[in-house]
Amino acid sequence: MVKVLIADGIADEGLKILTSSNIQVDVRKKTSAEELASIIPDYEGLVVRSASKVTKDIIAKAVKLKIVGRAGIGVDNVDVSAATKRGIVVMNTPGGNSVTTAEHTLSMIMAMARRIPQATASLKADKWEKSKFEGVELYNKVLGIIGFGNIGGILADRALGLKMQVFVYDPFISEEKAINLGVKKVSLEEIYANADIISVHTPKTKETAGMINKAAIEKMKKGVMVVNCARGGIINEADLLEALQSGKVASAALDVFEVEPPVGNPLLKLDNVIATPHLGASTHEAQVNVSVDVAKQFVDYFTRGAIKNAVNFPSISGEMYAFLEPYIRLTEKLGKFLGQLHKDHVEEITIEYGGEITDLNTQPLTLACVKGFLQHIYGDDVNYINASVIAKENGINIVESKTGQSIDFTNLITVKVKAKDGMSKISGAVFGKKHIRLTMIDNFYIEAIPEGHILVLRNIDKPGVIGRLGTYLGTHSINIARMELGRESVGSEAIALLNIDDEPSEEVMQGLRKLENIISAEKVNL
Repeated sequence: MVKVLIADGIADEGLKILTSSNIQVDVRKKTSAEELASIIPDYEGLVVRSASKVTKDIIAKAVKLKIVGRAGIGVDNVDVSAATKRGIVVMNTPGGNSVTTAEHTLSMIMAMARRIPQATASLKADKWEKSKFEGVELYNKVLGIIGFGNIGGILADRALGLKMQVFVYDPFISEEKAINLGVKKVSLEEIYANADIISVHTPKTKETAGMINKAAIEKMKKGVMVVNCARGGIINEADLLEALQSGKVASAALDVFEVEPPVGNPLLKLDNVIATPHLGASTHEAQVNVSVDVAKQFVDYFTRGAIKNAVNFPSISGEMYAFLEPYIRLTEKLGKFLGQLHKDHVEEITIEYGGEITDLNTQPLTLACVKGFLQHIYGDDVNYINASVIAKENGINIVESKTGQSIDFTNLITVKVKAKDGMSKISGAVFGKKHIRLTMIDNFYIEAIPEGHILVLRNIDKPGVIGRLGTYLGTHSINIARMELGRESVGSEAIALLNIDDEPSEEVMQGLRKLENIISAEKVNL
């Protein structure tokens, strides 16, 4: 039975989904780093929220771990790079708290615009400072949204309902989508120059860390209001502090900080800053949603092999996996085949897709091919998650190309390998929705079943070669199950693929290479 550890606790609705699916679940409301390190070797799955840190050291001890699930959107507390190298899937639940976070952002904007927290504190101190807390209307103000994913999109929808103008910056959305949603897609410079309120909704990456800094603030309108309910560190806090003190930035609303909790943070001493302790996803509905989402993702993974919302692997539904499964099997076999033929350093692997399959997500197929190729060298340490990382670390360039046409087959997959010891090519197709076949090796057309022990022979096309070959294998008690032949022209070079029942010894292989008119003989195990 699969064992899953819930390190930070999740809602009962999520637990019920896991326990009703033949998964053993151990629940802890809070787990220290020391406790996690000591118990993690026993688990195949780990669910965390924001408290537990899944560090490189923890991952090194997680010898059985296959999947880490974050009940929330951010994976800052998971060493994704270390997990990927170990072949561990890292998933999050990006949709479960989108509405909640967008609503919190809008609440912060409205509270900041009308100075509600400051007025509340004043009134509770027995003061009546009505003129001190004059605010601004949101009507017709320009809201600049940086990052237009789920949360940014929901915020825009709510802001449009307040009759605000919404400018968005996100290089990954189309003009058409922006127009359909009633927002204006602009450059980052235009956001800075025109927005009355700026709200960031990007993940924290090397590119976005500190993106709202002194240089960016200098380009903003005087009196701009700044909001961060995304990730601490996207805004440079020292530069924001200076801008708030000078009046360049009129006010700021912060739910996240570079260091949490923000003990002693000078921003919290300013009267024109309102703040909350990372409450963006803290509603009952959001916690239920992310718990249910992560539980369903774990069940799908452990029961059907489906991967959803992974941050280090292309997501694939159970239904799509069922359709792609023979193609995944085929590309892995193609990679394995060529991986056993090359003895020298490989510089590049190209996977070409032709036909109807080009309309689908082919990334899982590419990863399967790379995995198959590298397994001959690195064994079971290579899997779908870490294959591309291992290839990159070893200087192997991976190229994927697509063409909508396939002359001979509805779908055709071709793998080309460029190495110091030469170049090679192999093609394959799926027949009848599930039967995989090799269709070409280099320039030789062939139809072979890629399974078991296979002899790959190059020979001069002359009479007697096949007879001598059969006799030789017979004298060494090696039975031929199937034989496929291909040639370019009469008397030229030919190829033979023999499916045999037993793996031949190196002594037998050496003898094969000495037979008359045999150019080369290699063995492949699939």
